[in-house]
Amino acid sequence: MKRLLLPALLLLISSCATTSRLAVPAAIPADMRAEPWVLFDSARQRAVPVVLYLPTGANTRSRLKPAILSHGYGGQNTAYTFLARTLVAHGYLVASIQHELPTDAPMPTTGEVRVVRRPWWERGAQNIEFVRQALHRRYRRLQANRLLLAGHSNGGDISMLYVAEHPGRVARVISLDNRRVPLPRARRPRVLSLRSSDQVADPGVLPTPAEQRQFGTVILPLPHTIHNDMWDGATEAQKVEMKEAVARFLTN
Repeated sequence: MKRLLLPALLLLISSCATTSRLAVPAAIPADMRAEPWVLFDSARQRAVPVVLYLPTGANTRSRLKPAILSHGYGGQNTAYTFLARTLVAHGYLVASIQHELPTDAPMPTTGEVRVVRRPWWERGAQNIEFVRQALHRRYRRLQANRLLLAGHSNGGDISMLYVAEHPGRVARVISLDNRRVPLPRARRPRVLSLRSSDQVADPGVLPTPAEQRQFGTVILPLPHTIHNDMWDGATEAQKVEMKEAVARFLTN
């Protein structure tokens, strides 16, 4: 059985931060609350730490839309509160997954990227599916057909792989500058990709202009935002630009 809130695993929430992004999590606004939720996947013998962001007055009977958020490689699942708040304001319950654990081997930096990193993306996609199922067991009135995925960098690659492996399950997907796994070429899910000013996606990742028109894909360059600024450490102006783009996407 999959056990929730295992006491021995609670430490993982604070210990999973790696590399350079060791910032104090942003303050949680009064209209949103954050809840740690540590899951354990017995099939994979793996902890899956999650932080839930939801409206202050929400409970397990609230009829909300599910959103699953994936951080960039080496980052923290608590480092995207600006995005979580935007999603919560539009009726979403956000589950932010901590994909890397302290015991994980580092992701390869040499070799054919789509080959050597595929196991890391697969593990992340499995995390998403595991959390999706856990959400629906706990929040039985979630709108299953409104699932949204969002991810930064490697987290965006994980999200795109999940979409490819589960076509039709995701209604919307938001990429904060993923660079490796191709965006879907389909009318569903609806796709928004925010592109940094300093990084370029691999060939074939982004739809051509003709494909963007055909499928309604939104590719939005951010000329004043670099790849590593697409998190809570961004300037207020950068965060406002990203939040406004996401809000437009969610209301169209």
